Amino acid sequence: MSNTVPPTTDAPLYPIREVSRLTGVNSVTLRAWERRYGLIKPRRTPKGHRLYARSDIERIERILQWLNRGVPVSQVLDLLDQPERHQSSEICTGDWSSLYRQALMAVDTLDLNHLERLYLQTLALYPVTACISELWQPLIIQLEEQWDGQPGTSLQRRCLESFFRTRLGIRLYHASQTCQGPTLLVDTLPGDEGTLWTMMLALAASDRGYCVHLLDAPLPFSDLPLARQRLQLDAIVLSSGQAESADMIRRQLPRLAEQLDTPLALCGPVARIRAPDLKGSNVILLGDNIPQALDRLRPVLGNGVPLAP
Repeated sequence: MSNTVPPTTDAPLYPIREVSRLTGVNSVTLRAWERRYGLIKPRRTPKGHRLYARSDIERIERILQWLNRGVPVSQVLDLLDQPERHQSSEICTGDWSSLYRQALMAVDTLDLNHLERLYLQTLALYPVTACISELWQPLIIQLEEQWDGQPGTSLQRRCLESFFRTRLGIRLYHASQTCQGPTLLVDTLPGDEGTLWTMMLALAASDRGYCVHLLDAPLPFSDLPLARQRLQLDAIVLSSGQAESADMIRRQLPRLAEQLDTPLALCGPVARIRAPDLKGSNVILLGDNIPQALDRLRPVLGNGVPLAP
């Protein structure tokens, strides 16, 4: 039976770009779900372009619900087609647990080839938000606990940062070609030893439709007003995996927020640890959960530019 769309139809059909915007699932993942697992079956135009009905979008949302509950993508089809039989069954979370253990071992042994396979596999099959929430953010938290004050851990940190920086740079470059969302500068506070939190934040923000500027090293606070002007920024988001100095948090950041004519936000463990110190300031606290942080940032901008959910 052909899935080619007929010449006329009353039901609205959506191209893959619009479905990606509506659901938050990128086009590469939608194609993988179709080709590898048969999870969705879009119609085709005579020229082969995919078109999705409202029922397809609802199915994608159900897929996301199962994935966010920890179900491996390979098991989702059975759950979709026979929901009654599985409603009360125990949800398998072994997929994320296995991926986490493999990623931790890959970093410990500096097996960058294995890390590359995990990176490509997860981003191809799962939403970016799920990858960050279930794998990469927990991994960074665990690694930073292991690295804290331990000698000989710099090599692991720098290799992992280099790994993500290379792949994220390519992703941000291609995303910038079609980006229509607000423009963010995502940077690291100067007291942090690394940039892992910042890179995860940049990855999530890009996936949400923001145009992201990511710098290799922290920019001095004195240069941020100029960056705001020259890069035409809609917001500046700073992150850190540690508490940072009291003077920076209590004096420098609030003073910087008053100088800028654009929102200044703080993300990562520093936003949770230092929340009492910044109460009453103009610094916007986004918390240390990256997907939730972007949910909190969105209404702050309030410029009506469409973003992925």
